[in-house]
Formats: sequence, structure tokens, C-alpha cells
Amino acid sequence: MSLDNHDNNFGSRTGILRFFFILIFVVYTFRLFSMQILSGELYRSRAQNISRRTTVIPAQRGEIYDRNFNQPLAMNRDSFAVSITPADVPRGEIGEIIDAVSKILNVPHDEIRTKIPTQYYQLYQPVEIAVNVPYTVVASLAERKDLLPGVSWHSKLMRNYGESGSISHIIGYVGDITRDELTTLYNKGYQQGDVIGKAGIERQYDELLRGKEGRETKTVDVKGRRIAGQDSVIREIPQMGKNLVLTIDSNLQTLTEKALGERIGAALVMRPATGEILAMVSYPWYDPNIFTNGSRSEYLALANDPNKPFINRVIQSSYPPASTFKIVMTTGILAENVFPKEQYVLCPGEIRYGDRQWRCHIRRPGHGRLNLFGAMAQSCDIYYWMVGRDHLGVERIVNYTREYGYGQPTGIDLPGEITGFIPTPQWKERRFHEKWLNGDTMNISIGQGFLLVTPLQMANMVCMVVNDGKVFRPHLLKEVRDPVSGAVEMSVQPELLFQSDISADIFENVRRDMRGVINEGTAQYPLNIKTVEIAGKTGTGEVGLQDRWHSWFTAYAPYNTQNTDERIVVTVIVEAANKWEWWAPYASAVIFQGYFAGQSYEEAVQALGFQYLMPVQGRRE
Repeated sequence: MSLDNHDNNFGSRTGILRFFFILIFVVYTFRLFSMQILSGELYRSRAQNISRRTTVIPAQRGEIYDRNFNQPLAMNRDSFAVSITPADVPRGEIGEIIDAVSKILNVPHDEIRTKIPTQYYQLYQPVEIAVNVPYTVVASLAERKDLLPGVSWHSKLMRNYGESGSISHIIGYVGDITRDELTTLYNKGYQQGDVIGKAGIERQYDELLRGKEGRETKTVDVKGRRIAGQDSVIREIPQMGKNLVLTIDSNLQTLTEKALGERIGAALVMRPATGEILAMVSYPWYDPNIFTNGSRSEYLALANDPNKPFINRVIQSSYPPASTFKIVMTTGILAENVFPKEQYVLCPGEIRYGDRQWRCHIRRPGHGRLNLFGAMAQSCDIYYWMVGRDHLGVERIVNYTREYGYGQPTGIDLPGEITGFIPTPQWKERRFHEKWLNGDTMNISIGQGFLLVTPLQMANMVCMVVNDGKVFRPHLLKEVRDPVSGAVEMSVQPELLFQSDISADIFENVRRDMRGVINEGTAQYPLNIKTVEIAGKTGTGEVGLQDRWHSWFTAYAPYNTQNTDERIVVTVIVEAANKWEWWAPYASAVIFQGYFAGQSYEEAVQALGFQYLMPVQGRRE
């Protein structure tokens, strides 16, 4: 190769290399121009976000009050919560940090580990590991702050229910949101670490009570220390949840609680003209404070209690309605006009049908000759057996049972309501592959057999009689109030649940027959009190035992009044699990006396002369 050719090749290579460097310079220059000028705001924003740490400020939960807005039922109290920010813990040291914190908090190591799985190790969001932490424990953490990177604490309001007693089934309780709940509620703004209602009003109206959380954004250095400056902290103030005012009358709740006593069962007081629940008691109850202050062993003791204290028996237990069902039967007999109300039926105390003896609760010589009024007053089984079987028939009985709202939820604003059950010939054939027999009709005619109702459905039945066929939806929420000013933001108005086509004259007859139960019938002794006129019905539910039965009583008062707003309905069920004492009518008498005379439980018992009352053994009606 000649020298000239070598020089030409060298010059060509130098030119290519020069062009390549110029091209790189142009590209980098354009890139820098683009990053600093064209996209400068975007990258400045990203850099700012990287150096900022956002913390959620929990909203204070709304409080719950009784109907007079002067008795708090669920409040907030100051406490501390401890968190770990996994990404702030040096790599490989998280196990040691968890061990150290576990000892200081006296919380099992595995419990903290569960809350901070491996996939959380790069998370800059604080993970709450303990709540309701005493100040002394927080002080111990503060003393070791330099040795516990990533560990922080903050003030956190905790729920306090005071001496809740029987109110627990109404109010419910709160707890940390679970993963399953978060999956369902994420689109509604719920996040990991939120406290939500788990039962009762706390759960039903959680979205009103929870409020809106705030944010605190800090500008920090690479070690997470706040950088001083005008914009180093940006706060979005949280908004407290709404305060709720319930329909519950605290004094009446206490009276009803004491009237039922430590008897497994339920008691309910409601206003038929509006559907307002004035008192609701289910025994046994539980202390909702164990979910914030208690231990796991306390919770397990309640969960394993065979008497099931977590069940609200007013809406979550169903029973045979027994002789209270004769209100439905009387309505059907009158409305269908299938058997003259003045016609008499002979009750000899027992009758033979099929291959068994059917015994009335009054044995021989029985009730004698009774018409419809007398049959209701004396709760004669034989009258209703014969008229139900031979004249009314199962199809009509089922229709009137549904007419009264049995077999369907009332729609009360509490979670977990059950529907009860209405048996039909079609159901029996599907379920047992057996035909419906006349004996089945006789059973349902006195509220026995497969028929099941809740105490709330029972109270609604009486409300329908009182209101000439109208039933208003039972409810516990009375008002929603602003948490700061206390101003009423929303008042709950009565909502018509359903209205029967049965004529007002029929209901007037039924009310008169119910009054006969008190004047000259099965409840004459315990309920014939001077303070107020009462109309109602007793009932004794068979459970297959020879020495005990469910004790029912459902009634309303005053019997005659022009002011329907002053009427109340009382329903009491005492389960057969208790020693038999026929207590439901006596408990109802105490409630009516205390309410209308403005007396406490002790004063009402004294006024009625029940202080020396011994359990009534073996009495059925």
C-alpha cells in the first residue's frame, strides 16, 4: 500500500471518529436540554417526591349517644400505637429489631412477624404492630430510639364503651381491618391498618362513623430526618366521623335489662307508631371493651361459651311462637269468617286424634265451652286445634302468617338478622318426602312444630295489630349530627315496611281479645296493673322437656288512647335453658310499670309487690 493511500485512509477514519464524537455531544446536549428545560418540572417533582415521606393521620371516630343526646354509648380515649417502617430498618437487621420490640411491648414475636411479611421489607409505609400501648412502654421505646431504627409511635384514639352491659349487642365493637375485608372494601377508600366496625351499629354505620383521614407530608434526607424549611411539612387535617344519636332510651334500657335479669333470653321495647327501638336486651351479653383492652384468653372464653353471648337473640335467634301465635289465628278466623266468633267449642282438657292424645295446657276437666274471645283469653289449645284443622286450614294459616311478616327480615339497621321459618306442605314434601297431615295443621295452629320466629318479628306482629295493619321498619338510628357543632344533619323518618289489606274492624276485635287475656285470662295476675291498661298474649314454647318451656309474653299499652305516639310494644322471651319460672309476663309487667310510672326497676318491683315473688313452678300458661 502506498503512502498516499495510507494517509487517505487515516484521514477518513479520523473524520468518522470526529463525526461520532460530535453526534454523541449533540445527543447529550439535546438530552440535557430536554431534562432540564422541556421536562424540568416533571423531574423536579419526582425528586421532590422521593425526598418526601407521607404519613396517614387517622380520623377520630364519631361517637354514639342515646336518644336524648346526653348519654354517650361509645366514646374515644387517648392511647398510643407503635409501628415499624420496614424500609428504614438496615438490611438484615429486621429480625433483631422485631425481637427487641417484642420484648419491650410484651407482644409475641410471631404476631409481629405476621404483620410484616417478607414482601413488606422494602415498604416505606409504617406498619402498625401494636395498639393501646401505655405511655410507660412508649417511654421505654423512646429511650432506645437510636437502637431501634424504623420504630415509631403516635397518639391513637381508642374506642371506649364504658359500662356497656346489655347495650353491647346494639353498639357492637371495632377492630383492625382484615385482608378479606380489605379486598371487599378497598374501592371504598379503606386501607391496611384501618379500624372498622365489626358488629352492631359500629358495623352498620361504619362509613358515617369513620370520618376522613388526613395526611402529613415531610421533606426528609436520605436518613429519613426532616429537613427544616418553609415547605418541609404539609398537613391535610383529618375530618372526624359523624356523631350518631340512637333511638335507645338509656333509662328504659337499664330497666329492661334488670327486668330480664340473668336469664337466657331477650326483651324488646319499641314504638309502633314509628318503628323506633327504645330498648333491646339479649342475655348473656359481652363487654366490647375486651376488643381494645382485653386479652386473647378473654375473647376465647366468650367465643367458646355454650350460651353464645355474641348472639343478639332479638334478631339472631328464632323460637316456636307458641300461644302468642293465636293472635295470627284469631285474625285469620275473623277475616275469613270460617267459624262464627260467638260459636262455642267444648274443651274437655284433651282430645284423641290419630294415634295420640292431644292435651290442652289445662288438663281435665278442661276449659269447658268457649267462644273465640274466651279461647284467646284462656289460651285454649283445643279450640284452635279444631278450628284451625277443620275450618281455617293450613293454606290460610300460612297466608296470614306471611301477612304478619313472619318468614322475612324486618330490615332493621343491624347486621345479621335472620328470617325465622314458615313450614308449608310443599316444604315438608321436599324436605322429608312426606305429606302434610292434619296433625301438622294442629301443631302450627298453636305456634308449635316447625314454625320459628324472632322476638323482633313477634313485636312487629303486635305493632301491626296496634296500627290497624301498618308496620313501620324497626330502626335504631334517630339522628346524624355534626361532630363539632352538634347540629342535626339528618333525622330518620318512619318508613312504612308494609300495610295489610285486613280491615280495621278485624284488628279492633283482635285488640279486644288481647285485652281479655289481661282482664280475665292467662295474664290476669302479673299484668293487671293499675298504672296503665295493657293488652297482650302469653305463650309457652314446647322444647321436648317435661320440666321447662320457653316463656313468651308480647303486649302493648296503653290499650285505649287517642295519642298513638305514647304506645309502646314489649316482647319478652325467656328460654327453656333457664329454670322454669314463667318469668316473661312478670318481666313485662315491671317494664310497663317502670316506663309509665317513671320508676326504676327497684321501685317498679316494689310497686307491683313482686319483691317476694317465688318462681312459679310447672305453670304453662
